[in-house]
Amino acid sequence: MTKFTLQPLLDLLNERADEAARQLGRLIAAEEDARARLALLCQYREEYAQRFREAQLAGLTLSSWRNYQEFLGKIDEAIRQQGAQVENSAQNTAAGQEHWREQNARMKAIDTLSLRHQRAENQKALRQEQKQTDEYGLRRHEPEQDDREP
Repeated sequence: MTKFTLQPLLDLLNERADEAARQLGRLIAAEEDARARLALLCQYREEYAQRFREAQLAGLTLSSWRNYQEFLGKIDEAIRQQGAQVENSAQNTAAGQEHWREQNARMKAIDTLSLRHQRAENQKALRQEQKQTDEYGLRRHEPEQDDREP
């Protein structure tokens, strides 16, 4: 049985596909983390805005009103920045998915060649085994010849 000559390439492509999958996992986790932080910021903003509304009903000084407004502005800016981070992370994840697909496609192409090679080798081995079986059967059924002269 002959060795698949592209086996080193197949091994390398397998490693690259595995690394691309690990990297994609990290990118997905980073995107989920960024989304969770954004959700937390939005939730915090809503809670703080509710406190502001309640404080307004109770009566606020001008400086307290400015402090609430200033802090809400800072939270809004943090939300905008985190939203940009989520968008960037989503783009990175999409690029990671594309890279993973490319690596998998390359690996599968060479793997298909490997499978074809293996099938051809198996067919060759079966034909050789059948040939040997046929030769053995013919020898068993041939009449024995006496090498002695009469």
